[in-house]
Amino acid sequence: MQNSRLPALFGFLVASFSAAAIGGAATATSVGTWYLTLKKPTWNPPGWLFGPVWTLLYFLMAVAAWRAWRKSESIAARQILGLFGGQLALNASWSILFFGLRQPGWAFAEVLVLWAVLVGLLGRFWKADRLAGALWAPYVAWVSFAAMLNGTVWGLNR
Repeated sequence: MQNSRLPALFGFLVASFSAAAIGGAATATSVGTWYLTLKKPTWNPPGWLFGPVWTLLYFLMAVAAWRAWRKSESIAARQILGLFGGQLALNASWSILFFGLRQPGWAFAEVLVLWAVLVGLLGRFWKADRLAGALWAPYVAWVSFAAMLNGTVWGLNR
């Protein structure tokens, strides 16, 4: 790995973990209070699992996006940057909607948009660099699960 590529990787990591911090701050407002009062399905994961899973996913998404970005031509690379930033905004917005504003219905609608963006990025990443696609796939899988969970929680608590 060339040293000139490391600052770019660092930038992707900072962007990813900045979204994580925004989402985490919104989550902290009600995860220990309001969220505990909600009806949840039996297949709801234990609370301690979310932190480690999301930490790994934010790292993987940064590396995946960085790899796809550096393997793409200039126009495609700019599009990847824009879509990556957009999905980070959607990612953080979900936590704001669900936990900060306590609106599971709005969050469910938003996570469906996020999921569509992630699937689109998966295709672009896979085309640019198969390892980038493979690193992105767990994020798509987790958001697929999270969308089902969000929809179920919303349905149970309407």
